[in-house]
Amino acid sequence: MKLASLKHGRDGKLVVVSNDLAWCADASAIAPTLQAALDAWDRVAGDLANLATDLEHEAIPMMRFHERLAAAPLPRAYQWADGSAYVNHVALVRQARGAEMPDSFWHDPLMYQGGSDGFLGPRDAIPLRDEAWGCDLEAEVVVVTGDVPLGATRDEALAAIRLVGLTNDVSLRNLIPGELAKGFGFFQSKPASAFSPVFVTPDTLGDRWQDGKLVGTLMVDLNGKPFGRADAGADMTFDFGTLIAHAAKTRALGAGTIIGSGTVSNRDADGGPGKPIAEGGLGYCCIAEVRTVETILRGAPETPFLKAGDTVRIWAEDERHHPIFGTIEQTVEAG
Repeated sequence: MKLASLKHGRDGKLVVVSNDLAWCADASAIAPTLQAALDAWDRVAGDLANLATDLEHEAIPMMRFHERLAAAPLPRAYQWADGSAYVNHVALVRQARGAEMPDSFWHDPLMYQGGSDGFLGPRDAIPLRDEAWGCDLEAEVVVVTGDVPLGATRDEALAAIRLVGLTNDVSLRNLIPGELAKGFGFFQSKPASAFSPVFVTPDTLGDRWQDGKLVGTLMVDLNGKPFGRADAGADMTFDFGTLIAHAAKTRALGAGTIIGSGTVSNRDADGGPGKPIAEGGLGYCCIAEVRTVETILRGAPETPFLKAGDTVRIWAEDERHHPIFGTIEQTVEAG
């Protein structure tokens, strides 16, 4: 089952979307918004699944699904917590600045709580007031949970996953060092994130969902050229069950909580830093990582951060090479 929110008011209008993303059907008679559906998931999930089946059989009124008309599936959420499940990414960033990698990072996930009062839609521009802030893309996998009890186990956490999707977790890299130096975490350096046009139930993914991980290639293009083709299932140190259980260690999580994987990152085949696609590697899911590799190999970063007019595309494909979650496609906009 694939769900989306058409732009409508603050919280969107819930629709079910066909597997090929061509058509959608109004689901507001079952639940007006995705958050309402998540709040009553046990009661409404079956009805939504039946509606999705009827849509596939063209047995109900339907309309064309246009991704440009979609908001983020959750235009705002009660909670957005982003982890750093791909420890390879953290290790590279720390190596580039000569910082030691604590052993705890390999068994205790990093996580921060981001702003969730407003997300960007999949075709919305990335607003950038100052290019000196170092605007970066971050291609990630996300899950949306139902209610998660305080102290949930990994298995309980996995059972609470309702939906899977993608995000472009925009970062302002040049603001991060100053904020971290204060010892109080991110705030200004983490503006609004964008999400894929649709979120899907784990069962829809089939073999692409294994042990709390999305398996397969996460595609990233920058200005029309291949930038990243990382395997989301490889080098993921912490699966989503572990990340959710980490978040629930000291608090219960409400239905509609979004948990992010952090930037997807792969090692090279020889175990070293990943290589650009042009050099036979899998590329990168954020600019900071390629700049880190450039610093390690050549002493200084060379690839610039995003500037006005740059375009970013993020998507993942099924076996027919069709987008599973739709496509995040954004242009950086000054001002």
